[in-house]
Amino acid sequence: MPRATSYSTVYLAFVDAAEQHPSNIFLRVPATRTATQRGDAVEYNYQSALERVRELANGYDKAGVQQEQRVAIAFDSRIDVYLHMLALNSLGASVVPLNMAASDTELQYVVDHSDSVLLTGAGEHLDRLAAIAGNQNKAKVVAPTLLLGESQTIRAAGNATTEVALLYTSGTTGKPKGCMLSNDYFLTMGREYNRLGGLCAIDGHDRLLTPLPPNHMNALATSFMAMMMCGGCIIQLDRFHPRDWWKTVREEGATVIHYLGVMPAILLTLAEEDGENVGGQVKFGFGAGSDPRHQQIFEERFGFPLIEAWAMTESGAGGMTVANKEPRHLGTRCIGRAIDTMEYRIVDESDVDVAVGSDGEFLVRSRGDDPRAGFFSGYYKDAAATEDGWRGGWWHTGDVVRVDDDGSLYFVDRRKNVIRRSGENIAAVEVEAALLSCEHVSNCAVTAVPDEFRGDEVFAFVVAGKHIDDTERIAGDIFERSMKLLTYFKTPGYIAFVDELPLTASQKVSRADVKALALACVESGKCIDTRSLKKRQPL
Repeated sequence: MPRATSYSTVYLAFVDAAEQHPSNIFLRVPATRTATQRGDAVEYNYQSALERVRELANGYDKAGVQQEQRVAIAFDSRIDVYLHMLALNSLGASVVPLNMAASDTELQYVVDHSDSVLLTGAGEHLDRLAAIAGNQNKAKVVAPTLLLGESQTIRAAGNATTEVALLYTSGTTGKPKGCMLSNDYFLTMGREYNRLGGLCAIDGHDRLLTPLPPNHMNALATSFMAMMMCGGCIIQLDRFHPRDWWKTVREEGATVIHYLGVMPAILLTLAEEDGENVGGQVKFGFGAGSDPRHQQIFEERFGFPLIEAWAMTESGAGGMTVANKEPRHLGTRCIGRAIDTMEYRIVDESDVDVAVGSDGEFLVRSRGDDPRAGFFSGYYKDAAATEDGWRGGWWHTGDVVRVDDDGSLYFVDRRKNVIRRSGENIAAVEVEAALLSCEHVSNCAVTAVPDEFRGDEVFAFVVAGKHIDDTERIAGDIFERSMKLLTYFKTPGYIAFVDELPLTASQKVSRADVKALALACVESGKCIDTRSLKKRQPL
C-alpha cells in the first residue's frame, strides 16, 4: 500500500515513491519493439526517473510553460509519455497525449480544441506536428532534446483539482470530447487499485505488462498509478504482439497483465507451446470485455485468472467495478461488484430504479459528501454535456447492466450509439460524417455488429446518390475516402448499399432497426466485407 494517501499532486506522490524505492525498476521497455523503436531495452529506476523528470520540468519551465497550460505530446507508446506527464504535473501543467495513428484532421481538432501552447514528440513526428501547429498559429513545436534542463529540485505547483491530463474520448456526438482529469482522479485510481486485494493484491515486487496505449486512461492512469503508488514496475509495449506474447511475458518476468477483450480470444487461436502456462509467474490479468465463452478455457490453459472490470474515462475509480473476489461467474458478462467507495443505481429510461435481475442504465457516483470525487472534472468547453451527464446527482454511463442477488453486476449492452472495437470507442456519427463527404453517398447509417475477436466491428449502410452497378468498386472508393479522414480502426468493416434507411415515426433513423438489419446482412453475407483493408497506416 502507498505510504500516504494525502498527496495533493501526482508528482509529489512520485517523489515519495522515489524516496521509498529508489533502486526499484519503475519504467521499462523491452528490446522487442516496432521498427521505429527497435533497439536495446530501456529502463528507469525510480531515482533515475526522478532525475529525468526534473530535467524535463526545468526544460519546460525555460520553454515558458506555465501552470494550467497544456502541452500536446506525440510519443506513441514510449515511456516518454509518463516522464513528460510527471514533469508537466510538477509545474501544474497538463498533458494532451496524441494518437499519431489519427488523421491530420483529427489531430488538428485535438490540438486546436485543447488550446495546447506547445507540441513535442518523437523525431519522426516533429514535421507533422509543425504542420499542425502552423495551421493554427498558437502552439510552438519543440524537439524533446531541447526540453532537457538541469536536474534541479522542483517546487511543485498545483493541488488536488489541478488538471493532469486532457484525454479525448468518443461520445455520441460527432467530435471527440476532452475529458479533464485531475490530480484527485489519478491519485484515487492508484489508491483504489492498491486497495483491491483478493485476486488483485499487488506490491512493490510486481511487474505490470501493458500493451495498451497511454493516450487512454487504462495505461496512463490505471496501470501507471497502480504501480507507481506501490513501488512496482510498468513494462510498456508498443502494442499487442500475439506470436511473441508469452515469450515477452516470461522474459520480462511479468506478474500482472492488462488486457483488452480481444487479446484472450487471439491468444487462444495460437498453437500451444511448451511452457505457455505461466500461472506460477502471472498473478492475474486485468481488463474488460473478454468473451464469456473463452474465460474458463483461457484460465485453464494459461494458469491465471482474467479479472473483468468496468470503468470509463469519465468515472475513473470514482465509479468502478471489479471481479477481484469469488464468485466471478465465469462464462457470463460479469463485471464484478462495485468497489466500496462508490454507489450505483440501475434505472429505466425515466430514471426509475428497476428490480433486481432487470436490465437498466448504470448510474454511478462516489460515496460520501462529494459524489464527483475521483471522477473526471468535466468535458472541456462543454459544461452543458457535463451537467447533463450528472443530471439528478448521478453520472449516467449510457451502459446497460443488471445485478443479481449476490450483488454481482453484468454488462448487457450500450445505450449510447458507440461502437467498441478492440477497446477503442468509436462514435457512429463521426464515421457517418466522414462517409457523407464521399461523392457516392447520399445518406448513411453506421452501427456495431459483433466480431469474434474485436468485440464490435463497424457496419455502414449507404444510400447511393445515384444508381450504381459495380458495388464492390464503389465500396472500395468509399472505404479509401474514409481512410483519409478517419483513424483506420474507425473505418467501416462492412458496407451494404440500400435504397433507404429505416425511420422512426418522427422521421429519424431507427437505430434499433439499423442494428438488427446490419446483423442480418452479416449473417446472410449480403454486404461487402472490407475488414481486410483495415490496416494501421505506416508512420
